[in-house]
Amino acid sequence: MTTLSERNIGPILFFRGFAEARVHLAALVIQCGNCPAPTVSDDQGPVTAEPLARCGDIQLLRFQFSLPARSGAAYRYNGARYALNADFQNDVRLAFVACNGKERGDQERDPVVRNVMWRRLGSEHARAAFQLLLHGGDQIYADEMLHAHPVALDWIQRRDLSPPDAGTLAILEQRLRADLFQRYAQLYAQTDPAWLMARVPSLCIWDDHDICDGWGSLSAEQLDHPVGHTVFRVARECFLLFQQACTAESLPPAFLDPTGSSLSWSVQTPGLSIIAPDLRSERRPDRVMGLHGHRALRRALHRARGDRILVLSSVPALGPRLSWVETLLPLVPKLRKYEDDLRDQWQSRAHRVEWQSFLRDLLESHAAPPAAVTVLSGEIHLATRGTLDSAVGPLHQLVSSGVTHPPPPEAYARGLGWLARFGASPLPDHRLRLHPLPQRREVYTAERNYLVVERQRQQWRAAWELEVGGRTPPLLI
Repeated sequence: MTTLSERNIGPILFFRGFAEARVHLAALVIQCGNCPAPTVSDDQGPVTAEPLARCGDIQLLRFQFSLPARSGAAYRYNGARYALNADFQNDVRLAFVACNGKERGDQERDPVVRNVMWRRLGSEHARAAFQLLLHGGDQIYADEMLHAHPVALDWIQRRDLSPPDAGTLAILEQRLRADLFQRYAQLYAQTDPAWLMARVPSLCIWDDHDICDGWGSLSAEQLDHPVGHTVFRVARECFLLFQQACTAESLPPAFLDPTGSSLSWSVQTPGLSIIAPDLRSERRPDRVMGLHGHRALRRALHRARGDRILVLSSVPALGPRLSWVETLLPLVPKLRKYEDDLRDQWQSRAHRVEWQSFLRDLLESHAAPPAAVTVLSGEIHLATRGTLDSAVGPLHQLVSSGVTHPPPPEAYARGLGWLARFGASPLPDHRLRLHPLPQRREVYTAERNYLVVERQRQQWRAAWELEVGGRTPPLLI
């Protein structure tokens, strides 16, 4: 990992809410070394810097402010003007991205090649500005932080699960924290995503790679191990700091669970509610969300009645039937390593009852027009879409990933497409179907991509931007 020079990285904007004709924001700045603190001002004057956290030579500063809810609103950073589209009353443009990295060697990639889709997204924003940037999970691939200490590698590879002593755990926590601070700082220092994140406020929900591969679907022995607790604690702290610009002691009002057991959140703008259930904090091999997560989701859905609802389910809510594959895995020893990956999906037989409950909650809100529900997901490094039939029209699932993760082989995408042909509907009288993207033949598209969701004259539509195939025709949702 390269050492960061003395500089300020940022600003990275985060959306805090809409109230009284103003948009409320937080700007995160990563201060490296002895670089002087930056200055920030909104339309009402200078904004005070709040120290959030420090680790070694890295300090995090937060600036909280608001701007008039109109297009062309602006704040100043070190005297330079940064314009935003803060008009949520009229037409709205949202960008959705997921899977911003890869499991090994992400920081060694050529940024010109890595960030092709970020660069394209920035160019699109310059032509027609987005109001929000939605991040659907795996914003960082933290897996390699486990190389910071041998006990972490022994834990994830199940070589040695004997509990370390307190001194070793303390050193482990220090090293993981220092490593993850560096990784986040280097991620946000990359020119193309940084340009966009300074001009479009972000909303983020996490997934497994923001912690480590398969978190929550690992064995109970690993999840309950002292090293597992340490890995989760450090990843959670850094998720809150770097993806929410907050600490565990001061969660923003958007968070739905006052206990912090679930990091689910919901925000409202005129005519639109965005809800992000946390599918990782309470996850176990036999569940996706715990009691706190399900309560938070139902509360948010009830509060959103009358709005168009976007649900950020980091793991796709609609997908192919996996029970046949799970049955075959134990018969093929070389494939047993994929059991955790299959258990990660809503469609795993381990989650079927909970999955049905999750879909019923979504359908209940979807059945009360105009509160149509659309689910946005990433995670699978492919683009696809699905529908769940209902009496008032289909509930749409739009999948877009990854924005930088390399696509899997075409054969993998075709294999998933073959499985999709045998998909069984999880709920009676609600047929589940998976579809190709508009004007594509295969159900799954193996290209890097991002998604654009728009409200134009009260009509909602979505389109994918594909690295090779370009823009898909708009899909009415």
